[in-house]
Amino acid sequence: AVCAAVLIPFALPFRDRTPAFDAATGGQPPMPMLSAIREALSHSGFWLLNLGFLACGFQLAFIANHLPAYLRDKGMQPADGMAALAIIALANIFGTYVFGWLGGRHTRKYLLAGIYLARTSAMALFVLLPLSPLSLYAFAAVMGFLWLGTVPLTSGIVSQVFGVRYITTLFGFVFFGHQLGSFLGVWLGGVVFELTQSYDLVWMGAMALGVIAAALHWPIDDRAIARAPMRPARA
Repeated sequence: AVCAAVLIPFALPFRDRTPAFDAATGGQPPMPMLSAIREALSHSGFWLLNLGFLACGFQLAFIANHLPAYLRDKGMQPADGMAALAIIALANIFGTYVFGWLGGRHTRKYLLAGIYLARTSAMALFVLLPLSPLSLYAFAAVMGFLWLGTVPLTSGIVSQVFGVRYITTLFGFVFFGHQLGSFLGVWLGGVVFELTQSYDLVWMGAMALGVIAAALHWPIDDRAIARAPMRPARA
């Protein structure tokens, strides 16, 4: 909270001083926020992004919270789990930058589908192959590179389709799906392990969600919405 409060004075110079009628809105009055939200909620692609991001949250939160316990259950040391999470964090820096760069040059929805399929493949290999420090660190590096590359691509699609005026609000709706998936990944990971003394079902669920998320992103209509010009009010 203190850090957030310190940032407030630095944000003041960036307050929106955009006039109500400007080139960014095509000379038309800007769409009210509630209208923008209703427009997004009526767009099938918006819901597909939400569902895909739910799968993303499930995968990441499950791995971040349960990977150390999974490794300990397999006979590895706690230090191995900490090292794996550190590698994930480091690789994430590069992956997020690379996918943000790629999103400016290639179709974002296909990149997202590729990320989800690559994650699924990485998890399948990690679970099926013999576990060793080398396989663990390789998995951590790959997953870290794919970790939050979904964020610039997903927010990019939202702004591409609906414009940037309400990007924070609309992306907030999508990010809620991510957080819901995160809750399910952490909670179900614990519940399933308590019931079965194994994480196998959760790994399979995370992989299934990855395939579903990839399939959901493929048909998204990512074209910018064509809005009819608003008629000026009569005097």
